[in-house]
Amino acid sequence: MYLSWSLQAMSSVLHCLMHKYLAYYNYYNLIRKNKDSKSSYCVPGIAQGFKNALVLRFQSFAAETAVSILNSQSSKEQMRKMSIHTLQSTEKDMKKGAHNENLMTNLANAYASDLLPSKNGKELTNYFLRQVVDVLLHYIKKTFDVKSKILDFHHPHQLLEGLDGFSLELPDHPESLEQLLVDCTDTLKYGVKTGHPRFFNQLSSGLDMIGLAGEWLTATANTNMFTYEIAPVFTVMETIVLKKMYEIIGWKETEADGLFSPGGSISNLYGILVARYKQYPEIKTKGMTALPHIVLFVSEQGHYSVKKAAAILGIGTDNVIEVKCDERGRMIPAELEKNIAQAKRKGQTPFFVSTTAGTTVYGAFDPLCDIADICEKHKLWMHVDAAWGGGLLLSRSHSYKLRGIERANSVTWNPHKLMGAPLQCSAILIQEKDLLEACNQMRAGYLFQPDKLYNVEFDTGDKTIQCGQHVDIFKLWLMWKAKGTYGFEAQINKHMELAKYFYKVLKERDNFKLVFDAEPEFTNVCFWYLPPRLKHIPKGFERDQELQKIAPKIKALMIEEGSAMISYQPCGDKVNFFRMVFSNPATTQTDVDYLIEEIERLGKDL
Repeated sequence: MYLSWSLQAMSSVLHCLMHKYLAYYNYYNLIRKNKDSKSSYCVPGIAQGFKNALVLRFQSFAAETAVSILNSQSSKEQMRKMSIHTLQSTEKDMKKGAHNENLMTNLANAYASDLLPSKNGKELTNYFLRQVVDVLLHYIKKTFDVKSKILDFHHPHQLLEGLDGFSLELPDHPESLEQLLVDCTDTLKYGVKTGHPRFFNQLSSGLDMIGLAGEWLTATANTNMFTYEIAPVFTVMETIVLKKMYEIIGWKETEADGLFSPGGSISNLYGILVARYKQYPEIKTKGMTALPHIVLFVSEQGHYSVKKAAAILGIGTDNVIEVKCDERGRMIPAELEKNIAQAKRKGQTPFFVSTTAGTTVYGAFDPLCDIADICEKHKLWMHVDAAWGGGLLLSRSHSYKLRGIERANSVTWNPHKLMGAPLQCSAILIQEKDLLEACNQMRAGYLFQPDKLYNVEFDTGDKTIQCGQHVDIFKLWLMWKAKGTYGFEAQINKHMELAKYFYKVLKERDNFKLVFDAEPEFTNVCFWYLPPRLKHIPKGFERDQELQKIAPKIKALMIEEGSAMISYQPCGDKVNFFRMVFSNPATTQTDVDYLIEEIERLGKDL
C-alpha cells in the first residue's frame, strides 16, 4: 500500500516537472520561430536547464522514497502523510505550471490593450512585466561580464533596413507582447553597454544599481516636478539635495537657489540667462534691443554649450570671446584681463565670465580665485562650469582643485558624470535666492495658484524655462542614502588613483606618448599610440600626418570587435590623440592593463 502511495507521488512530481519543462521548452521554440538564439529574450539553454533540473529533482525524490520504504515499519503513518502532502503540492504545481504555460503561449496572441487597466489584465500584466525584468537582468549581468562585447556594431543603414527580423519601422496595427519582448531584447543587443568595465568613451559611464532602481521607481511614479501638488515627495527631496550641494560649495543654504535641468548644456544656459537678467532685468519684457552690446568670456578649452547658449539667447556667437589657456588647458587670468579691456575699448559691455572646473578633453581646472578677483574688480558675473569636475568637491583629498568656487555666482554640477548617477542628472546652482524665479516666472494661473492649502514655495516649476519637468532627483537622493557622502568620496578617489596608475604605466611604454608629461590633474589622461613604423620617422609634419590616422583606425577596429571604447580628438595644434577618462565604478586595474594591450594588438601593424 505504502509503495503504491510513493509511486503515485513520484509519478505526480514527474508529471508536474515535465509539464513545466515542456511549457518553457515550447515557449522557447515559439520565440525562436523567426529569431536566432542570440536575439531571443530567453536565456540560451533555458530548456536544457529545466531538463537537468527535472532529472535532479526526480533522482532526489526517488532516493528519499527508497529510504522511507526501508523504514516503513517504524514510520508508516509518516509516509502516508508525506505522500498525501506531496500529491497535494504537486497538484498545485501542476496547476501553476499549466497556468504559466498558458500565459507564455498567450503572449503571442496578447496585446498592450490586454494589460492593465484592462478589466482582466492583472495577471497578464504581472507576467509580462516580470519577463521584461528578466530581459533587463540578463542584460545587466552581461554588462558587467568583461568577456562580453561592449557592442554588436552595425552601420545605420543596417538598422534602418532591419536586422534578423528586428524592424524599427512603425506598424499600423498592434504587435503582440511576444514581439515586444523580442524588440526589447534586440534594442539592448544592438546598443552600447555603457556600464561595461571597458567603456571609457564618455565622461558619463557605469551602471549604478541603486541609481537604476531609482530610475525604475521614477518611471513608475510618472509625475511632473512643477508643483508640490503632484510631486510632494520629489519636490522636498530636491530641496534637501540642493541644500546639501550649496553647503558643499560653501554657500549659505538660506541665500542660495537651484534646480535640476536636462543636462549640463541647459545648466550653463541658465547661468547666462540669470546673469543677464540680474544685470538687465528689462530683457524679460523688452528683449535684446533694450540692451547695450553685451559680450561674455569663456576659455578656449571651455565647453561648446556656452556658444550654443549665446546663440539661443540672442547674444550671438560672435559675442563670445575665447580666452587663451596655458599648456595644460587652464584659463590664463592675465589674458582674461586683457580681453576685458579690449572689449571695453571697442564699446562692448562685458557681463559674464564662464570658468571651467574639469575641462572635457584635458580635465583642467581654471584658477578660480584669480578669476574671481578679476570678476569682482569689473563687476562681472562669474559662472563655474563644474559639470565634470564638481564631484571632486566630495573628496577631501582633491577638493582643493576647486578652491574659489564658493565665490562664484552660479555653478553647473552634473552628478551623472563623476558621481555616477544614471543619465541625466544636472544641477544649476545660483548663489542669490529668488533670481531664478524672477527671471523665469510667468504665473500660469492653472498651475501656480497662490491660495493652495500648502506652502507654495515648494511649487518650483515657475523657476524653470520648462513646463513639463522630468524627475531627476530621486535616483541621486537614493544613491546618496546608499553610499553616504563618504561613499561617493571613496568612489571618486578610486577614479583618481586609476588615472594615476594609467599615467605611470604609459610613461614606461615605448610605443605610447603622453600629451602632458606631468601627472594628470583629473581622471583625464591624454596620449598617442605610435606604431613601430612611425618611431623611425622624425618628428614633424610627415609624422603628424600619419599619426593623425592612428587613433581613428584603432578605435574603428575596437568598435568592430566590441572589445573596448575610448574617445579620441585633435586639439589645437595637436593631431588626433586618445582621451582616457575614469568615471566607471566597475573599472579595475585589470581593465586598464587590458586596454593598453588591446591598443598595441590592434595598432602594431598600422
